[in-house]
Amino acid sequence: MDLNSYIDDMRDDIIKSVQELVRIKSVQDEPRPGMPYGEGVAKALDKALEIAQSLGFKTKNVDGYVGYAEYGEGEEMIGVLGHLDVVPEGDGWTYHPYGAEIHQGKIYGRGTVDDKGPIIAALYGLKAIKDAGLKLSKRVRILFGTNEENGSHEIPYYLKHDEAPTMGFTPDAQYPIIYAEKGITMFDVVKEFNKKPSNIVIEYIKGGERPNVVPGYCEAGLKVKEADKKKEIQDKLEAFVKETGYNLKAEEKGEMLVIKSVGVSAHGSLPHLGKNAIMQLFLFLDRIDLEDSDVRDFIRFFATNVGMETDGKTFGIYLKDETGELTFNVGTIQLDESKGVLGLNIRYPVKYKYEDWINIFEEKIKSNGMRIEDMLHQPPLYFPPDHPLIKTLSKVYEEQTGQKAELLAIGGGTYAKEMPNTVAFGPVFPDKPELAHQADEYIEIEDLILNAKIYAHAIYELAK
Repeated sequence: MDLNSYIDDMRDDIIKSVQELVRIKSVQDEPRPGMPYGEGVAKALDKALEIAQSLGFKTKNVDGYVGYAEYGEGEEMIGVLGHLDVVPEGDGWTYHPYGAEIHQGKIYGRGTVDDKGPIIAALYGLKAIKDAGLKLSKRVRILFGTNEENGSHEIPYYLKHDEAPTMGFTPDAQYPIIYAEKGITMFDVVKEFNKKPSNIVIEYIKGGERPNVVPGYCEAGLKVKEADKKKEIQDKLEAFVKETGYNLKAEEKGEMLVIKSVGVSAHGSLPHLGKNAIMQLFLFLDRIDLEDSDVRDFIRFFATNVGMETDGKTFGIYLKDETGELTFNVGTIQLDESKGVLGLNIRYPVKYKYEDWINIFEEKIKSNGMRIEDMLHQPPLYFPPDHPLIKTLSKVYEEQTGQKAELLAIGGGTYAKEMPNTVAFGPVFPDKPELAHQADEYIEIEDLILNAKIYAHAIYELAK
């Protein structure tokens, strides 16, 4: 009997186990003793370990940070890492977000595809190997993470107290295989304003939610004393909108002229798909007479060196290799009369180093009286296409789906960045919608079962 028949026989159990987990609202909450990420997350971890135990696996709970089911003997260890925490459900659901209801062959609920369904599929994949009595030369661990949606802080804790896999995968992205993930930075560029204007005072500019999101809205409050000056700005705005097609408008509020800029939001890893509301506003403000002042220099610097570009070309930091090009997103702005703070998200291709662009970047902003604050940096992840892990997963994917395993390079970051020797492998098949974090998140039952089959074969090939 082959592994796929074992999975087919467990179909109902797989569905039931996914439903049990999805019914637990495992959104991060206040920490409690033994529950570093709150009660809901701890309950989901207990439930996953209970399911693993009922399937006959040895289990361990690493202080509420990570849990795992282990099978087999051997020095080396194959790891499959998924997460049980979920993002908040949000609004707009047709079915109860924690109901795990089945409609038209789909299980609906928060976490069905991200990432409770897939990690349960992997657990049952291992159960099929156990039931078939297949011999393995390495141990296998199905690892349950608990903090992926809020920074993956549980993984460093686990690595400090337990063992890293020899190699493995995370079922928390797309098929076929993600062999390359760009380096990611998020940081602020800050400038203090000493030399201040008198005729037009920018009291504030605020916009954007996070550095890694293209801002869909931004507004500026200008204090303009003279009425004819106000009129002049409004005329310039009209001409600017006509010329560019950008969505900007001005409203008078007493002495204040409020300029509102509406863009199009997008993920910070794909900034070209959005329209940056902050930069639209900067390009306009650069056209009006702000006289010689620090705030004018700040706005002019970004209007000139960035504008609506999303690749860092004019800035002088453009990089490109076969995994893609550098992306440059201006995500947030907090500006008042005393200083400006711009939040940036820059992602760079995997064959380059951080130093290849940050040195040029720093040099350029320093000479304009700015500095970097709160730098967060994740180095790139890259596995050569002929790496044994990539070759094995490609072979399994092609055998089980009958489709070519095209390798993917992405600008986003997955769990694979946190756990050594790991790549992202599934669960979302090509041409299927990306439902993670959306209302009405679901997993198709046929896809769930196919995932279990793919993961069973992948684990076996890596651990045999």
